[in-house]
Amino acid sequence: MSTDPHSFDEATLASYLEQHVEGFKGPLTAKKFPGGQSNPTFAISAESGKYVLRRKPPGELLKSAHAVDREFRVIQALADTAVPVAKVYHLCEDDSIIGSMFYLMEYVEATVYWDAALPEMNNQQRSKIYDEMNRVLAEMHKVDIHEVGLSDYGKPGNYFDRQLGRWSKQYRASETETIEEMEQLMVWLDANKPEDDGRVSLAHGDFRLDNMMFNPDTQEVKALVDWELSTLGHPFADLAYQCMQLRLPQGGNLSGLAGIDRAALGIPSEEEYIALYCERMGIEKIDNWNFYVAFSFFRLAAILQGVKKRALDGNASSKKAMEMGALVKPLAEAAAELIK
Repeated sequence: MSTDPHSFDEATLASYLEQHVEGFKGPLTAKKFPGGQSNPTFAISAESGKYVLRRKPPGELLKSAHAVDREFRVIQALADTAVPVAKVYHLCEDDSIIGSMFYLMEYVEATVYWDAALPEMNNQQRSKIYDEMNRVLAEMHKVDIHEVGLSDYGKPGNYFDRQLGRWSKQYRASETETIEEMEQLMVWLDANKPEDDGRVSLAHGDFRLDNMMFNPDTQEVKALVDWELSTLGHPFADLAYQCMQLRLPQGGNLSGLAGIDRAALGIPSEEEYIALYCERMGIEKIDNWNFYVAFSFFRLAAILQGVKKRALDGNASSKKAMEMGALVKPLAEAAAELIK
């Protein structure tokens, strides 16, 4: 028997999928993808073809975390929209099959890029990739949530209010040391929330380069993945989150573009990227930008604190979890600079 906490019985899974997924034929082999801090993801090779399986991690989990059933629901809802997503086949809520809830989706042949500076590309390709990310973001925010059956996918009311409450709680639940900058940040964000402007859209929650799968020839996005943090929210949260990541230092685990001459690489500046998004959304400008970016730093720090706690408890999905956890303080410090 494997001692890997993420392993499961392949024969049991094959038998189950043959009964529940049309055309599925075993036997199968499962291989865990490297990376991913949260829901373990596996490449499934079966006689009937290749698939991808996402499961809840085993062990004690924070309330509302790792909701793979929500992921399944949102991907299924977007199937006929302009948002590129993988096809989903089946959600299994029976823990007895592999030890936790999971879903099966199609295997998308595509390329994932990890470095925001895209060193493997020429300028024209880089421009195209950034334009594609911007396009997909706007398409997602333009989805009619009522039409696709997602009007109850999140709570109504002020998104930032709810998110600050949620991530402050999650942060407290997984706190391992007192970080002065996080304390300052929580107070400042609470005191500087913009008035609710009534904007509600589908929010991805982790919108960034390496959560998109690209056609390497045309640079088009074939699938936006990792919907674990998605909800109904404020569209500017996704935009600020992506821009926040691009402000981070280059290299390392959260590869950003700080200090890089973007124009020389064919990559738009933050101002250009925001202007392009506004044009696609039909809006003039975005007020309170500093709040949205500071909030993004706080939220990411809170998420990574959870990753660190899971690593210390021994049930993190990735071996890099401790390294990611070490970024909590630097993120909080960067946000503290913003709010001075």
